[in-house]
Amino acid sequence: MFGVRQLGRSKRQERFTQSLSGPYDVVFNPKTSLSSSKLSTLSYSHQLFDETPQQGLSRNNHLLFEFSRNDQNKEALNLFLGLRRSGSPTDGSSLSCVLKVCGCLFDRIVGKQVHCQCIKCGFVEDVSVGTSLVDMYMKTESVEDGERVFDEMSVKNVVSWTSLLAGYRQNGLNEQALKLFSQMQLGGIKPNPFTFAAVLGGLAADGAVEKGVQIHTMVIKSGLDSTIFVGNSLVNMYSKSLMVSDAKAVFDSMENRNAVSWNSMIAGFVTNGLDLEAFELFYRMRLEGVKLTQTIFATVIKLCANIKEMSFAKQLHCQVIKNGSDFDLNIKTALMVAYSKCSEIDDAFKLFCMMHGVQNVVSWTAIISGYVQNGRTDRAMNLFCQMRREGVRPNHFTYSTILTANAAVSPSQIHALVVKTNYENSPSVGTALSDSYSKIGNANEAAKIFELIDEKDIVAWSAMLSGYAQMGDIEGAVKIFLQLAEEGVEPNEFTFSGVLNACAAPTASVEQGKQFHACSIKSGFSNALCVSSALVTMYAKRGNIESANEVFKRQVDRDLVSWNSMISGYAQHGCGKKSLKIFEEMRNKNLELDGITFIGVISACTHAGLVNEGQRYFDLMVKDYHIVPTMEHYSCMVDLYSRAGMLEKAIDLINKMPFPAGATIWRTLLAACRVHLNVELGELAAEKLISLQPQDSAAYVLLSNIYATAGNWQERAKVRKLMDTKKVKKEAGYSWIEVKNKTFSFMAGDLSHPQSDRIYLKLEELSVRLKDAGYYPDTKYVLHDVEEEHKEVILSQHSERLAIAFGLIATPPGTPIQIVKNLRVCGDCHTVIKLISKIEGRDIVVRDSNRFHHFKGGSCSCGDYW
Repeated sequence: MFGVRQLGRSKRQERFTQSLSGPYDVVFNPKTSLSSSKLSTLSYSHQLFDETPQQGLSRNNHLLFEFSRNDQNKEALNLFLGLRRSGSPTDGSSLSCVLKVCGCLFDRIVGKQVHCQCIKCGFVEDVSVGTSLVDMYMKTESVEDGERVFDEMSVKNVVSWTSLLAGYRQNGLNEQALKLFSQMQLGGIKPNPFTFAAVLGGLAADGAVEKGVQIHTMVIKSGLDSTIFVGNSLVNMYSKSLMVSDAKAVFDSMENRNAVSWNSMIAGFVTNGLDLEAFELFYRMRLEGVKLTQTIFATVIKLCANIKEMSFAKQLHCQVIKNGSDFDLNIKTALMVAYSKCSEIDDAFKLFCMMHGVQNVVSWTAIISGYVQNGRTDRAMNLFCQMRREGVRPNHFTYSTILTANAAVSPSQIHALVVKTNYENSPSVGTALSDSYSKIGNANEAAKIFELIDEKDIVAWSAMLSGYAQMGDIEGAVKIFLQLAEEGVEPNEFTFSGVLNACAAPTASVEQGKQFHACSIKSGFSNALCVSSALVTMYAKRGNIESANEVFKRQVDRDLVSWNSMISGYAQHGCGKKSLKIFEEMRNKNLELDGITFIGVISACTHAGLVNEGQRYFDLMVKDYHIVPTMEHYSCMVDLYSRAGMLEKAIDLINKMPFPAGATIWRTLLAACRVHLNVELGELAAEKLISLQPQDSAAYVLLSNIYATAGNWQERAKVRKLMDTKKVKKEAGYSWIEVKNKTFSFMAGDLSHPQSDRIYLKLEELSVRLKDAGYYPDTKYVLHDVEEEHKEVILSQHSERLAIAFGLIATPPGTPIQIVKNLRVCGDCHTVIKLISKIEGRDIVVRDSNRFHHFKGGSCSCGDYW
């Protein structure tokens, strides 16, 4: 140790002493210092002290160092206090040791008391004491105090510099650490292995791999590359920088390795998603006889959780118990996470209960997360409340986790707690809170939270963008994307996935989606699974099923979203056989199927009129795949029967359902009753639908249309009067068309467009050519009690015809036309559009409320099963 120099205090030291005055000026308060120590521990320390009262300073320091080296920090502190009470001598070594203990115990109060003693006794000029003071303050998050002590040290060595540098790293101040490292070199201080390890750790946390490579070069030049913990730091840095091959190269070149080396490399593989390689290295480690440490157990158990390998996790659990490591809190928490992720949440909770008395915020958050992941959100919320009752303060991970339990949690309640505990500006909490508000449709509150986030990372931007997409606010989503680009934030695959999902909305610009596709290609993210899946969905929903299929075929990896999007996409586009072919391909590959898969398959059968096949797939879902039918599945089956005119079979299925039919089912049946003119069943369906959704205009309109088609104008008038009484507004029919990146909307008989004169002239021209082609208006689709001639006029001015006429005059000949309609296309318009596609030589795609219609050469993809 360095010699002790008892020097007078400078003025700067006096000012610092004043800053330590107040409650710390008592030097040592046993009540304050020992509040967290057990009586038995104190007695044990006193016994050791009493047995060696005459051994002197050397023996006392030896005991202090032994306690400290063996992580018996409370015992060391109590021994030091006993020495002070008895008046036994202490020196710089004693004070350095006890300051280290205070740092390990995170006890800033006692640390400041020891600092006062150092100043009063004149030991503060001792370089080892000064270095220990820096270390203590940095470990107890008193960065400014640590800097002040360092600045006032008249003599500094490499250990002093390294202590401050490591302190910066521990407090997340990696930029300051790097600056200090440069100053250290300029001052002629040669870094030691600990210095390199500290600075490399900071670079790993910041992902500053280019600077890390430069430091690696310095390590080699210094001849310290063979030092084990420097090698470990290099492995860690490269792994965290996603340069796992470089990490492996460093690991393989290490002549000597310890357990930390193996764990760093295994953890590196896990971080980079190389689970198989991680298991292989673990196996190799076992063959080489490396002793399993608690850290390695925790890492490999985490690996088992990632790949849901429960059997091996249980084997490791047994090994942990045999090794006596089951008391370790990190291992227990890792096991709890593994059981939770493998859907064995009850066993996870048993482990949690066994931790009683030592449960901390990490273990509480882990069990709450487990219940959320397993769909038991009410239980998760109860545990969150219990955690707070027991005095455990939630951290940002806890808040971020509980906010995902949407069904059981009110965002505003959690928001209040977040504000009280000063986590509102945390990026992770702010992101989760904003996302939670988005999911309940509160765009204003979500935007406010987003603006409050101090340092918005790409996760926050992507979450806000996805929130707008979920709420159908395409403009908001695109605005966020452009804003992050303006602020120099690089979008990632999730950002592109979010904005592409927004572009899948019916009212989004087709060209905009293509532009974002191009951006994803330029950024190198187009092949990322979430992006390519979003592209498949976007193109399928925007009427370009061919492009969707091209993206699908190019996917190297496909997830369930991709497969389901293609099945549903083909179904919506009237390509039932292609949809079923994709499904059979999934089955042949033994891929995972879920309820959404079967919704797409049954819908494909519905649109293609394949009743028997639809029934067979429904039975397959229930009997072979053991998927419990939901309301959506029953709705698809009712639609399947209804479209085929099998209304009795549809109502029979409704009556046999294990739960009451919802509004969608009754609306589906009512629409079929209008097509097949079943007044009695239509009245029943309308009555049920009105009772469920009294303000939905669909029930009144469909029922009135049934009466109108049947010629029962008196009953139709009653329904219309009922709508007026209940103040129910009929949804107006609109059609949209995009021309030159601008969207135009039309409603029936619309005269608001600047080119209305040309549009109606085009309609008149088409009318003549349609009649020459053999068209005759089907006036049964005009549900008004007016003259036949007026009915023909009404038909000719439907919104979809206006949109198509505008498309014909506004685009070059041969250009495909695509329109979107918010209601179902009537039968007469369907006939007219088929003929227009032939006489004008145009491909026309119409997306109505039910499906896509691809008109080409006088025919439609729906096969007239519209």
